[in-house]
Amino acid sequence: MEFDEVPARGGAGHDQPTRERVVRSILVNGPSTAAALAERLDLTPAAVRRHLDQLLDDGSLEAREPRTQAHRGRGRPAKLFALTEAGRDGFDQQYDDLAVQALRFLAETGGDQAVREFAVRRAAFIGERFEGVRAEHPELGSAEVLARIFTDEGYAASVRDLPVGEQLCQQHCPVSHVAHEFPQLCEAETEAISQVLGRHVQRLATIAHGDGVCTTCIPSTPTEKSTEKKERVS
Repeated sequence: MEFDEVPARGGAGHDQPTRERVVRSILVNGPSTAAALAERLDLTPAAVRRHLDQLLDDGSLEAREPRTQAHRGRGRPAKLFALTEAGRDGFDQQYDDLAVQALRFLAETGGDQAVREFAVRRAAFIGERFEGVRAEHPELGSAEVLARIFTDEGYAASVRDLPVGEQLCQQHCPVSHVAHEFPQLCEAETEAISQVLGRHVQRLATIAHGDGVCTTCIPSTPTEKSTEKKERVS
């Protein structure tokens, strides 16, 4: 069943496909409330909560309290439902235990430098594809070009505006199991992003270390800030 397909209602036979859509929606969009899922998937709140309860029971999801600053208004803030590591196992992982064992062997025989060189080589797809994607899609900003590249590699990436620039969000990480033990993979990706943009960027969160999404802050350059200011004035 496709992600954006409206499910048929009624009948236990549709439970598993709908449950998969709930999980994929959280994968693509990040931690979500029950109300947001119901609206996004065209389901009743009761149906969503039934699936959420089952996914919580089997360990695929965990309920989180929203950040205080994100809550507005009266009443108890709605909980956010996020994927656990077990929940991510339902999606294709490019690396498994064999990859971890291979990198452990590399670290033992070649040391940290060998692992680092491997991580840099793996992250080379960012620089190799950047100019080509930007030329093919001139309507995209630099961060959006990166999101397109990462999405093609299985990261389900998107871009959000920040007061100081933009934030590259990766809702899925196909190497999270390996990166948990070898953070050099995350570090190499961050450095590759910095290199193609020609500016310092900062990785704020990673799925590999328990966050719901990988986020990288891309600050605006003085030229971009000046352009934005002129646009606001005009």
